[in-house]
Amino acid sequence: MTIQTNNNVIITERAEKRVSALLSNEPSGACFRISVEGGGCSGFQYQFAISKEIETDDILIENGQARVVIDKTSLGFLVGSQIDFVDDLIGQSFRISNPNVTNSCGCGTSFSI
Repeated sequence: MTIQTNNNVIITERAEKRVSALLSNEPSGACFRISVEGGGCSGFQYQFAISKEIETDDILIENGQARVVIDKTSLGFLVGSQIDFVDDLIGQSFRISNPNVTNSCGCGTSFSI
């Protein structure tokens, strides 16, 4: 099962469950923020944070206790992306499969469009 916004950002069920777990110990109204920031060796990198408030330009994706927000600027970089949560031998992490990425660095933490 996936949650899909009208902006073609998909959140997998695994990511939804992890976000719900992270927010379960936070104050009411908290949300999981995904943003794209300048930086890294390829130009951009993803940022994940718990946010206590939703800004006026945020897009809210909500299902149960999983509340994900993406600001409009970052959404432009994330259109068509799938947000997943992976637990493997390397560790646990949120992973974004972004069809807009044209290049990424060797360590996989930054990208260019």
